[in-house]
Amino acid sequence: MRAPATRSGRRAAAPTISARLATRVTLEMRAGGAIAACFDGFSVGLGTFSERAVHRAQELRTGLPLAGLAGAGSDVDREIERLVRRLAGRGLLEYGLRRPHGDEDFLVIEPQVPNYWPRTAELADADVLVLSRFAYLRRRGNQMVLESPRSAALFKIGDAKIAAAIASLAAPQRIKQFRRRDGFPGLQILALLVDCRILFKIETAGDSGLRASEGDDNLVLWDFQDLLFHTRSTQGRHANPLGGVYPYAGIIAPLPAVRPRWPGKKIDLRGFPSAPSPVAELLRRRHSTRSFDDRRPITLAELARFLDGTARVLSRSKIPADPAAGIPAVDYTARPYPSAGAGYELELYLAVNNCEGLPRGFYHYDAGGHALAAIGAAATELEAMLQGAQFAMGVHAAPQVLITVAARFARLSWKYSSLAYALVLRDTGVLLQTFYLMATDMELGGCAIGIADIELFAKMTGIEFHVEGPVGQFAIGRGSDSGISD
Repeated sequence: MRAPATRSGRRAAAPTISARLATRVTLEMRAGGAIAACFDGFSVGLGTFSERAVHRAQELRTGLPLAGLAGAGSDVDREIERLVRRLAGRGLLEYGLRRPHGDEDFLVIEPQVPNYWPRTAELADADVLVLSRFAYLRRRGNQMVLESPRSAALFKIGDAKIAAAIASLAAPQRIKQFRRRDGFPGLQILALLVDCRILFKIETAGDSGLRASEGDDNLVLWDFQDLLFHTRSTQGRHANPLGGVYPYAGIIAPLPAVRPRWPGKKIDLRGFPSAPSPVAELLRRRHSTRSFDDRRPITLAELARFLDGTARVLSRSKIPADPAAGIPAVDYTARPYPSAGAGYELELYLAVNNCEGLPRGFYHYDAGGHALAAIGAAATELEAMLQGAQFAMGVHAAPQVLITVAARFARLSWKYSSLAYALVLRDTGVLLQTFYLMATDMELGGCAIGIADIELFAKMTGIEFHVEGPVGQFAIGRGSDSGISD
């Protein structure tokens, strides 16, 4: 890929890409050449390095050109490349672009997933580029950032001309003509954006089917706001703070647990008799159990009963086609919990840690056949999923069984416009309450978990995050008498 031509006809030198520590990260040099990365109260060992490599690692505070690492020749170069790759693998770096003889970065790349590494797609003057419909430019503090829920990185833009030039790609343009625009960002930046799926190639500048041209059929069914919400409200595809970190403590007072009453006359309902019922009793006994007794694990028979009572397909039906309305015949099922439009888009995946009669592993629940199918996920991935649930619950041991609720998003987005993802989340809430009631009835412990790693799930299943992905989790097992519950 050549550098862009200047107005004098000469090729301008491409900007330098440098790796540096992310803002929240520092390096700690320890005895014997050991180096550790410190961030957010944690410390991660990165290995042991020579004295010369330790000295050169200091350059990561301000920026170390990646070009100097490519095809590293000396022993020190190879050590530094190993260090940089380990930092990148944990998402602890950012990358600055600086023009030759410039004194500050005009663009900074902030990885949103671990293992991101700047790569440039092959581009030619004849290629036609257009902005992804999932890309957006917004203000963050005093900066402008360009990002997309499909992208592995976001781009902090320090040059308004570059932002304007990229925005002009809302309409497809051939690179040869795009070069003539003031503020042309250069092929290198365009190639980085193509690699991150913020830009994409199409066949002709007059292509009117951009929605379909951008990716597979599953992307066609996604609206912008839904895909953004899915990726930003789960773990795995963004680097924002996530979970109970109390970001506004000390800024805004917390709301009271019970809303202050409205003024006016009150109608007291406490005098009316309330006949107890089994359902009402279950609702009042329902609680979250976070600690489990691994001396008495849940059994396969109990797990089968739990799944039968909460998620098994009870019946099937087919709604005939309506040619006048343009609606084809559609298959439906009935299950123990309600679902939007009887879509039943939710699937259950079980990370089994300790279940009597069932080997440790990762399984899919076949709701139609009431059976478990083993999935060959790596042991390290299974452990990471279980540890993630343990961390989210704030306990010292992983759950006996972790159920991941995943959605086949197209099942609802094929029918519903503008609210498909919202319906998925509502269905998830209904299913989690069903889990709670069944666990309570069976005298088992259960706990809904609000965080799931969509990238980890994709690795374990081999399914793209936008095709089928986690929307909730539920830990289940035999509760510990001394465990945490609420």
